[in-house]
Amino acid sequence: MHRHYQPTTPASNRYLQQKWDQDKYQKHRTKVETAAAVVDTKGSWTPAHIQVKLKKLQLQEDRLAIIARDNQILSFKLVDILRSNGTVENWNNYISKSLNAGKRHRQSVQITQENQAIFHRITQCESQYKSSRLNEEWERVKRVQNDIARYPRGTKAEQKTRRKVHFGGIGVAKNGETARCGEDGGTQEMLTTG
Repeated sequence: MHRHYQPTTPASNRYLQQKWDQDKYQKHRTKVETAAAVVDTKGSWTPAHIQVKLKKLQLQEDRLAIIARDNQILSFKLVDILRSNGTVENWNNYISKSLNAGKRHRQSVQITQENQAIFHRITQCESQYKSSRLNEEWERVKRVQNDIARYPRGTKAEQKTRRKVHFGGIGVAKNGETARCGEDGGTQEMLTTG
């Protein structure tokens, strides 16, 4: 009983009712498939100049033309290399020309003359410092440095030694210089060269 068709409404012949219901269902499916949409869900129409991007095609053609030209140049160079048996042609037989060479030469001559004039003025100018006075001051500075130094300065021949001399009034140094001693007739230090 469960395998038999069960119509939704009472029917005298179940077999015929099944055929009719299937026919109605098929008609319904074809109507659904062929039904037109109430709402337009299609996209907007794309213009032809947007579908085919002419600028992109032109750029691509230009790039391919540049590549073809470079390849042709390289092939010509390779053919020249093959024909020349690998020799190098690097001679520069042209003469360099400059539009402002004369002006640059005149400027360099003028600068050289000015430098020579400045050098001549410097060498002819007399010094405002007196060398004798500077030498005297330097000797005085050296004497003061030697006097206040704790240890002897310079080479052994230039060093000055301090010797104690025990004479009453006049002291005689090693090299024959005379020096006056203290008033009490005691010892006094004397600088001698030795």
